[in-house]
Amino acid sequence: MRNLDFPTPRRILYLLVIWVFGAVVLSYPFLFPPKKLDPFDEQNIAPYTEQKMPNFSEIFPVVVRKKAFFNYLLPAIRHHNRVIIEKRTFLKEIKSVIEQNQPLNTLQQTRLDSLITEYRVDPKQELSEIVSCLLRKVDVIPAELVLMQAANESAWGTSRFAKQGFNFFGLWCFREGCGFVPKRRNEGAVHEVAKFTSLEYAVSTYFRNINRHQAYAQLRDIRAKLRNSNQQITAEKLAKGLKNYSERGDEYIKELIQMIRFNRKFLPA
Repeated sequence: MRNLDFPTPRRILYLLVIWVFGAVVLSYPFLFPPKKLDPFDEQNIAPYTEQKMPNFSEIFPVVVRKKAFFNYLLPAIRHHNRVIIEKRTFLKEIKSVIEQNQPLNTLQQTRLDSLITEYRVDPKQELSEIVSCLLRKVDVIPAELVLMQAANESAWGTSRFAKQGFNFFGLWCFREGCGFVPKRRNEGAVHEVAKFTSLEYAVSTYFRNINRHQAYAQLRDIRAKLRNSNQQITAEKLAKGLKNYSERGDEYIKELIQMIRFNRKFLPA
C-alpha cells in the first residue's frame, strides 16, 4: 500500500516547477525592472552624430578655418534648437490641457517634472505659472549668436580649452578637478574652465546656462518681448542681453554684433 504522505518523484518535480515559477514572478521587478520613462528622446527628436574635431590651428587661410569651424559646430547647435522647439511644443500642449481643466497623464507629468528640474523653476507655484516660466526659458538661441560666442571665446577653436576639453564657450565650473586651472586665475579664486567629454555635452551646457542662469535674464526678456510681438528672434537683438557674459560688458556686446555682421557671409546655407 502506497504511503500518501511520501511525495512521489512526479509530485516533487511538480512542486519544484511551481516553486521556481513563483520565485521568478516575485523577483520579476528586480530582475527585469520596467524601462525608465525617457522624458524627451532627444536623438529621436533630432538625430545627431558628432564628428571628429578638426585641428583648427592647422587650417589656412582664415576664411577656410571659419567655414570648417561653422561646419563642425552647427549640427550640434541645430540639434539642440530642434529639441528646444519640441519641448516648447509640449509646453504649449500642457498649457492647453490646463486651460481645459484636464489632468496630466503620467508621461506629461514626467516630462514637465524633468523641465522644472532642468530649468530650475519653483515647483510650488501654480501649474499655469510654472508653464509660463518655462516658456520664457525653454526657447531657441539663434545659431549665429552661438557660433560667434564660440568663435570669440575659443579664438576660432584654437584655444587649449576647446582642443582639449570641447569648451568653446569659456564656461566655468567650481568643483576641484572639474576642468582646467586658468593660468591667470586671480588669487583666492576657485573656478576652473570646464572640461567636457563631447561637443554635444558642451553645447547642451551652454544652452542650459543661457536659458536658466539669472545673469542672462535680460536676454530672455528681450526674446520674450520679440515672441509676444511676433517679431523675429535674431542674433543681433539677443546679443544685447549678454552684458554679464564678459567683464567687458558693453564692449563685448559690440564685438559680438560686429562679428555676427561680418561673418554671416561665411555661414553654410
